[in-house]
Amino acid sequence: MDKKEEVKRRRQPKELNKQIGERCRKARETAGYTQEQLADQIGVSTQFLSDAERGVTGMSVNTIVKLCGVLNISADFLLLGMEEPDGTESPLSIYTRMKRLSPQERELVEEVTNLMMKSFHLPK
Repeated sequence: MDKKEEVKRRRQPKELNKQIGERCRKARETAGYTQEQLADQIGVSTQFLSDAERGVTGMSVNTIVKLCGVLNISADFLLLGMEEPDGTESPLSIYTRMKRLSPQERELVEEVTNLMMKSFHLPK
């Protein structure tokens, strides 16, 4: 096998990398990030993230940890495709979403939340 064939063979997506990449892409899109935004958040190049999402390259443990933190997904989901046991999102996803709001928007959410909490304590 010549050198070009060897490089081409090594650049073929591996099935596990493809599965992880697909879950990464879906989580990124669900979180509302572009590839550029997410790459910047986790400290990798846009090209690397694109390659990882297509399964062309694998990710280091450090990158996976950062990715899970930013996207608020579990490593079990990213690596194995396992959903939360009860099918619900992690409560941290609310916190992650709140961090993206402006101070004024956060204040409005807090007001609405306080009103909702009061309504749960109505006399019987």
